[in-house]
Amino acid sequence: MYKVNEVFETIQGEGSFTGVAAIFIRLQGCPVGCSWCDTKHTWDIKDELARPLGDIVLKTAETEHWAGVTAEDLLALFVKEGYQAKHVVITGGEPCMYDLNPLCELLHQNGYNTQIETSGTFAIQAPAQTWVTVSPKVNMAGGYTVLQSALDRANEIKHPVAMEKHVDELLQLLQHTDIKAKLIYLQPISQQRRATELAIAMCKKYNWRLSVQVHKYLGIS
Repeated sequence: MYKVNEVFETIQGEGSFTGVAAIFIRLQGCPVGCSWCDTKHTWDIKDELARPLGDIVLKTAETEHWAGVTAEDLLALFVKEGYQAKHVVITGGEPCMYDLNPLCELLHQNGYNTQIETSGTFAIQAPAQTWVTVSPKVNMAGGYTVLQSALDRANEIKHPVAMEKHVDELLQLLQHTDIKAKLIYLQPISQQRRATELAIAMCKKYNWRLSVQVHKYLGIS
C-alpha cells in the first residue's frame, strides 16, 4: 500500500523535464527534516488522518490527510479523472521510503514513463527505466546521510543552494560519483535573489545546469 497525500495533473517545473505535462503522485511521510521544505504537511503519517482516495483528489489546500492505496487504485484513478499526461512524477515527502517497483512497473506496462524525486537518503527501489532525480539533502535535522548508491543510481542530481557551503557540499558528494552520464542542476532555494545569482555563477564555473521552480513563477501546483 502507498500512502498518498496528493494526486494531480500539471506541468513539471524542475530539472530536465521542465515544461512536460505530468501527473504527480505525492506520497506521505518524510523523516529528513529540511528546514526550508515547502511540503512539511507530508512529513508525518497520522492514522486518524486517513481518507478515501476520492477525497484526496478533491483537495483544494495542503493538508496532512492521506489515502492508503494500491498501484492498481492509482492507475484506475488516472483513467477515471481523464488525465492525459504520460509522464508520472512520484514525489513526497520521501517516496523512497516505499518500494516503488510495483507502481512503476504497472505504469510502464500501461504506457506511462516514471520519474522519482528523492533526497537520496533511502535506498531506491525502482525499475531501471525509471528516471531518478536525486536532490541530496545534507546535514538535515533528521540526521540522515545521502547514500552513495542513490547518487550512483541518479539520472540527474538537482542540488538546492542558498549559499556557497551548499555548493561545497555538492562537490564533496560528487568526489566519488561518476557524473559523465548524469545531469547536474543547481536549484536556488525559495527563488531567493542571492541564491539565484550564486547558482548562475556556479553553473557557469562548473558547466552545470540551472533549475528554477517554474511552477512557482507561474503560480500553479
